[in-house]
Amino acid sequence: MRIFVIAVGRLKDGPERELAARYEERARASGRALGFTGFETVELPESRSPRAADRKAEEAAAIVGKLGDGVLFVLDERGGSPTSEAFAQALATQRDAGRRSLALAIGGADGLDPALLARAETCLAFGRMTLPHQIIRVLTAEQLYRAMTILAGHPYHRA
Repeated sequence: MRIFVIAVGRLKDGPERELAARYEERARASGRALGFTGFETVELPESRSPRAADRKAEEAAAIVGKLGDGVLFVLDERGGSPTSEAFAQALATQRDAGRRSLALAIGGADGLDPALLARAETCLAFGRMTLPHQIIRVLTAEQLYRAMTILAGHPYHRA
């Protein structure tokens, strides 16, 4: 199963991008033997529409355009906060169900469109606090790597 991180907005060059790329590469290397055939980050441009609702709708359409027939998990501050083990199991469950791809969508500054939230298989949060986009990108990549190590029985995850 391929895993995509679809993010509205571009992560600028710098330490956050480097750290996210490092975790993505680790996840890619660890996931191959587990049936995760690829990890890819897709950056979408932020909408320039003057109204927030229109921006969210345009960004949602762009996310759906990249999603194809894949499973959609969204990251939203109102989502559930599973343990790392539960997140790893959710990925394994989708893989074992024969899903070809899974996308984790990260919205823009205004968040995600309600229609996209309704379409999502799972809505996840990294806690109740509002966090910067750059940090969410790094956390997403790290949790994907951590999920691969949990599924592989690797000692990286020591909880």
